[in-house]
Amino acid sequence: MRVGSRVRVLLMCGLLVSVAAQAELYRYVDDKGVVVLNRQGVPPQHIGKGYEVLNDQGRVTRVIPPAPTPEERQRLLEAKARANSDAQLLRLYASVKDVERAKARKLSELDSVIGVTRGNLQSLRTQQANLQSQAAGHERAGREVPEQLLTQIDNLRKEQASLRRDIERYNQARKQAEASFVREHQRVGELLGQSR
Repeated sequence: MRVGSRVRVLLMCGLLVSVAAQAELYRYVDDKGVVVLNRQGVPPQHIGKGYEVLNDQGRVTRVIPPAPTPEERQRLLEAKARANSDAQLLRLYASVKDVERAKARKLSELDSVIGVTRGNLQSLRTQQANLQSQAAGHERAGREVPEQLLTQIDNLRKEQASLRRDIERYNQARKQAEASFVREHQRVGELLGQSR
């Protein structure tokens, strides 16, 4: 194909696209509630209200719906989040029995961590009692309690306070895990049509 022929073909294609675009009419409602037909397109301030595209015979070829309201947008986002959450649940669990097994494993892990932390706390209490007994021995003998001994007792108290906070945090995590597994059990049951 010669260069001149290519140019003519390109010009014809461009002309056809231009004619096709000009054959479209845009129908929208303006601010006064009047239905407007326009070949130029829809003004930006009216696009959000939705519009229709008509062909040269006046038939609707496309309907562009109005933009969602903030409430509708929120509902759509919530529905999408719910669908994502449901898909994640179905990837994790094939049945409600799987949820029950996962719950048992998680709670067992947390109980184990709580048990170890309580054991550590008891060990620190024993150490503190021994050091306090030593401090009392110094006082009974009329000697001043060594600063190093007082520092050790103080450090043990701080470590115990930290472990008590950890235990409280683990207990909260356990409660949250239980509540979460109850919700997951219920939702997986709903999604799979299974009950307990």
